[in-house]
Amino acid sequence: MQLKQLIEQAWENRELLKENNTIEAIRSVMEELDKGRLRVAEPNGDEWQVNEWVKKAVLLYFPIQQMKTIEVGPFEFHDKMELKKNYADLGVRVVPHAVARYGAFLASGVVMMPSYVNIGAYVDSGTMVDTWATVGSCAQVGKNVHLSGGVGLGGVLEPLQAAPVIVEDGAFIGSRSILVEGCRIGKEAVIGAGVTITGSSKIFDVTSSEEKIYKGYVPPRSVVIPGSYTKKFPAGEFQVPCALIIGQRKESTDLKTSLNDVLRDHAVAV
Repeated sequence: MQLKQLIEQAWENRELLKENNTIEAIRSVMEELDKGRLRVAEPNGDEWQVNEWVKKAVLLYFPIQQMKTIEVGPFEFHDKMELKKNYADLGVRVVPHAVARYGAFLASGVVMMPSYVNIGAYVDSGTMVDTWATVGSCAQVGKNVHLSGGVGLGGVLEPLQAAPVIVEDGAFIGSRSILVEGCRIGKEAVIGAGVTITGSSKIFDVTSSEEKIYKGYVPPRSVVIPGSYTKKFPAGEFQVPCALIIGQRKESTDLKTSLNDVLRDHAVAV
């Protein structure tokens, strides 16, 4: 029986979690996730396909695991999940106190400063996960991405239908930015410090006189900063946060340029 079918059956009938073939299927999915051979979401042309059954397998993994104490030198943890191991063999640089859970994929060339990568996440080659950045459950991060200090990519194990955070190849995510459920950052986009984007956030392109609004999606090579707009409520008019596309990344800009340099190109104070 195929893994997907076993997972779907167990999702509908939790009594099946007591059966060996179901447990083996769940563990097989986790191993495939950990090795990057299976993903919670994957590119399909210009769009992304979410594999909900894989998210189900991750959620089903928790009840079949037992709590145990993990000791690392003077540190002690008490959890159901193993941590990733064999970083040298994987070609991943991990600076103390970075932590990645088993079931998260880290490609060769990834650098983890003191940071956290949760189960089901996928982080591709050449990406920097900078200090105190967090890559939430099932988040998908492309090649040569820079997640600056304190960036938060939200996790989306539940609700099941929630689309994961997607950051495509070459994007630069500025310090303390927050990207959560259902948002997608296009290739080589630059997100300024402190920008918050959700799947329903309004993103205004202010580069022309004609209004253009995206929801939860930043087109490739866009340069984005925080903004606000006026919204009417029964109690009055108030400012609501949004994001502003203020320009496009120049072809002459090196892909590893600093965020400050890109924003100065567009006359934004930094």
